[in-house]
Amino acid sequence: MAKQRGLDVIEVSPTANPPVCRIMDYGKYKYELGKREREAQKKQRMTEVKGIRMRPGTDEHDFQFKLRNALKFLKEGHKVKVTVIFRSREFTHPEFARESLNRMAEIAKEENVATVEKSASMEGRTMTMILAPITEKEK
Repeated sequence: MAKQRGLDVIEVSPTANPPVCRIMDYGKYKYELGKREREAQKKQRMTEVKGIRMRPGTDEHDFQFKLRNALKFLKEGHKVKVTVIFRSREFTHPEFARESLNRMAEIAKEENVATVEKSASMEGRTMTMILAPITEKEK
């Protein structure tokens, strides 16, 4: 039947009893399969982790500037790692850094742009927090 139609016989399930075969144009099938894979690859999104660095005493204008950049990165679909770096005696007052990180997370939530993936935590002389963009499903 396949030769009469100019098509190929393709074994779909060799382990079934009896084995299942299909009559189709194999070249066309492979082409369409590759086309679907290329389309799926185009739709995939590589998430990158962007970094924002601050100090505990970062002024309001600088904070707003860094916040604006973080929101831009999140809207583009990237994760943002916000790092507060302590020097010398700043280390004795981590509450200032935690306050600014929580404020940034709160503003991002209000803008409906991000969720906190990893809350603020101390790692040596740095305090970090990771914000992840909200997907369309979560909105």
